[in-house]
Amino acid sequence: MLNEVVVNGDRFTLFLSEFTIQQRVKELAAQINRDYEGKIPIFIGILNGSFIFFSDLIREITVDCEVDFLKLSSYGDAKISSGQVKLLKDLNCQVTGRDILVVEDVVDSGLSIDFMKKLVMKENPASFRVVTLLLKKSVAKVSFPIDYVGFEIPPEFVIGYGLDYAQKVRNLRSIYRLVPQATTVEGSTQRGEAHAGPR
Repeated sequence: MLNEVVVNGDRFTLFLSEFTIQQRVKELAAQINRDYEGKIPIFIGILNGSFIFFSDLIREITVDCEVDFLKLSSYGDAKISSGQVKLLKDLNCQVTGRDILVVEDVVDSGLSIDFMKKLVMKENPASFRVVTLLLKKSVAKVSFPIDYVGFEIPPEFVIGYGLDYAQKVRNLRSIYRLVPQATTVEGSTQRGEAHAGPR
């Protein structure tokens, strides 16, 4: 397991190990299995970031279920979100009258998940819940509760386990956080300062 990685000149250190992540995924799945006993939920993964978390989570689910995917974009190739959410791939499933469980990699400001909820609720599902691996609680501005949270983390830029930096390093098995670079004499910081973009 790597303790440090360098991407695009920025240095990242280990934040959440593969073992820690996998243990939490199993705990989340166990809770979801209890809550959805006797139901057939539709798990909706938000691409691209959630795909590894989604695949690990769904293999721990024991209740009957269906899956679908939705693709949104607010980051592009940057560390900071554009602040605008774009729908790149719509749902194929019919959500009317169904129990919907959205699977996210990270809830930042909550722009993406708010967009997602409005999109789904127009179709009158039986229920709507969210499971996210990471929640940046101090900056998240959502008007509804996030039902299942893997880890609450500070508003720092993180990569790995599906989370990318300019489309790279999604394949890292652990999660790493950006190391701020030194402050200059004038007091200005360089590009390595911690970032938190709306998501």
